[in-house]
Amino acid sequence: MSKIFGFSKKVIFYYFIIFSFHNISIAEEETLLILGDSISAGYGINKKDNWVFLMQQKFYEEGKSIKLINSSVSGDTTGGGLGRLAKNLKKFNPDFVLIELGGNDALRGYSINLIKSNLEKMIALAKQNKSKVLLMQIRIPPNYGQKYTHAFEKIYVDLAQTEEVYLLPFMLEEIGINSELMQPDGIHPNKKAQPQIAKEMKKNIDKFLLFNQSN
Repeated sequence: MSKIFGFSKKVIFYYFIIFSFHNISIAEEETLLILGDSISAGYGINKKDNWVFLMQQKFYEEGKSIKLINSSVSGDTTGGGLGRLAKNLKKFNPDFVLIELGGNDALRGYSINLIKSNLEKMIALAKQNKSKVLLMQIRIPPNYGQKYTHAFEKIYVDLAQTEEVYLLPFMLEEIGINSELMQPDGIHPNKKAQPQIAKEMKKNIDKFLLFNQSN
């Protein structure tokens, strides 16, 4: 009887250890909310081929407790992102927020002041939620005029400095100039480009996570 009782205590102890570690792993999982447009939403691409899905798989393979929440919408603008960010923050309470918006604003010729204001408000909302912000540099074709193009792209550099948020390089910096990696519209990356985007994005996000741990 004593042997059975002793065995039962060991089983209970092992279950307690396993349960405890399980709870710790859940508690330590960090979430990254991606607020983007069609580039992150995966326009014209299956979900499992999208760079966000591929990067999530890579994090899991490496045993990193980073959960990606892709709240990207094709055709979205900074105004659209601002309009739904509060709801996303309340629903997911992310540790980090990656803002990848502004390209569609520029394509529609929206004012520089409006774009900057919307981005500022999104950054403020994320900070109020105690979420760390990653802001992606957005680039646009030069045919919008040198003055507008320069002013638009400068928004991100200025905000990264004044708001003290982490600036990520534009994800299509090299891909956008390679027609073999772009869809026929010349705007959206194709399936072939997704692993490359995932690799570069993961490298940059790893740098951010390392930077965040040291601060």
